[in-house]
Amino acid sequence: MPRTSPAVALDALLAGNTRFVSGAPQHPNQDAARRTELAPGQDPFAVILGCSDSRLAAEIIFDQGLGDLFVVRTAGHVLGTEVLGSVEYATSVLGARLVVVLGHDSCGAVAAARAAVEDGFSAGGFVRDVVERVTPSILAARAAGLTADTDIIDEHIRHTVDLILERSRLLSEQVASGEVAVVGLGYALTEGNARVVTTRGDVRTDTAEAGAGPSAV
Repeated sequence: MPRTSPAVALDALLAGNTRFVSGAPQHPNQDAARRTELAPGQDPFAVILGCSDSRLAAEIIFDQGLGDLFVVRTAGHVLGTEVLGSVEYATSVLGARLVVVLGHDSCGAVAAARAAVEDGFSAGGFVRDVVERVTPSILAARAAGLTADTDIIDEHIRHTVDLILERSRLLSEQVASGEVAVVGLGYALTEGNARVVTTRGDVRTDTAEAGAGPSAV
């Protein structure tokens, strides 16, 4: 996809997800010609910060191909400096116009953090660091009286979106200028559909507005 706006980029992702859910994917940009075309450089239209869960392969669920998406994945889509640096690189150097935080139901990292808060469960090794980074989302959900799994997942997605803009001055300025937008999407493992949980920046299209709901900003 040539250089585009955040709104058009979001529409492309949601349209691809619709094809995936309906069982009619186009599998674009996955042939030898595309591989050769990309050898000199890449031009992704979106950067996806998603959970590392093996059921959450971005190019598949959004029906995209080589060079379309710049994908960063960590357990529970937790943030570290290397993650923020990767996202900033995608928008400032590669020109991606949309940043997506992609969460999903039945997330193991969220479940572990919830168990730590509610039952005193203690993870070992570096898993503990992941749990600790998800814990603020669990505490925020509890403070808001949220108990359903979907609501807690959504809160963690919103928290990650907010944290990206709080910690990255570059991304915050890009959103303020209208150059980039940040969107939180929630993915349903069984149904395969991605829905808009929250937005930051201008993604005003019919498709985005229909799925945004009251949590969008």
